[in-house]
Amino acid sequence: MTHRPEATLEDLDLEKMARFVRRARSARQFPLPESASPEEMLEHLKLLSDGRPTNAAVLLFGRSPQRFMISSEIKCAHFHGTRIAKPIPSYQVYKGTAFELVDQAVDFVLGKIALSVGTRAESVRAPITYEIPKEVVIEAVVNAVVHRDYASNGSVQVMLFADRLEVWNPGRLSPSLTLERLRGPHGSVPVNPLLAEALYLAEYIERMGTGTLDMIRRCAGAGLPEPEFAVTDGFVVTVRRTAALPKSELVSKQDDAGVQVGRDAGVQVGRDAGVQVGVQVGREAETKDSAGVQVGRDAGVQVGVQVGREAEARDSAGVQVALSIREEAILRACMQGEVSSGALAASAGYAGRTRSFLKYLGRLLQNELITMTIPDKPKSSLQKYRLTEQGWAALSKWNGAKG
Repeated sequence: MTHRPEATLEDLDLEKMARFVRRARSARQFPLPESASPEEMLEHLKLLSDGRPTNAAVLLFGRSPQRFMISSEIKCAHFHGTRIAKPIPSYQVYKGTAFELVDQAVDFVLGKIALSVGTRAESVRAPITYEIPKEVVIEAVVNAVVHRDYASNGSVQVMLFADRLEVWNPGRLSPSLTLERLRGPHGSVPVNPLLAEALYLAEYIERMGTGTLDMIRRCAGAGLPEPEFAVTDGFVVTVRRTAALPKSELVSKQDDAGVQVGRDAGVQVGRDAGVQVGVQVGREAETKDSAGVQVGRDAGVQVGVQVGREAEARDSAGVQVALSIREEAILRACMQGEVSSGALAASAGYAGRTRSFLKYLGRLLQNELITMTIPDKPKSSLQKYRLTEQGWAALSKWNGAKG
């Protein structure tokens, strides 16, 4: 990547650079101290050319990278069927740094695929299992960002269909690699090595050429077919979903507390009392599981959840636990670790950071059930949320009260 004459050091975000150094020191023993100047850090990473930031520097730390490279954005689309068709149920164009693009695209996918929550029999934290392993989604998106051709006017495209995930980038395999070699041990040959080095230091990727092998291994472990790699008008990775299984196996997974997590981010939560989950087939086709929860389905995969404004329960000690269904969904999403607000909104059935979602998020923060990872900068684009001890206790009481 050569430098862009119109980009200067003032176009880079000093805060993003400082956070990167802290993370790289913690994750990969990055040798520069936190007190290193931005110029020293950029020189060390070979991100300066004649005193100006390279394209890679702008993509990694720019205040507005797409101002200089408009096609560096990522386009994400979700289709209910197996083919591209309009209107598109959910479509997002994400902008930002390479790190932010990866985070946003991964959150888009994870917010729209099925997940199940296990028990805490073997660990303090209940395990979260996504329909497509999270690591596979991350690897596919990161590979697209690292290996794409940034001279192209095309953008990375992440498309989620009923039966598969496709990640396309305007690029080709390095000359030393073939599609066959991707399925065996091979060296790391990044198209954009400066981007790859920074993403490695931030622990987004490894640099041993193990990415595609890890995707194959994790898909096999999840009972999915091996991912498919192809070169068309670009490079595309296709990961098959469990949605391709027979319809009898498509019912959303149920955790030990009897709570079902929907397959779509389009989960609608109503105001009526009681918990009633219904997926319509045609006009009316409903079944009930052993817990009395109504379950059905239609081609549009519409999930309707009707709940009261507050679902309250008391544990054996008489302590009151009051969580709305949406708040419980947010807390459960936080069980996987540090989670972005976009993923939390999707888990609660919102298409984005709506006023209603922010109200629930604020209440959980106020009650100290969750906490920010960057509390001194609440509006940071890198802000994420995690459970507190009180949050774990609230979920435990909720589950115990329902059991």
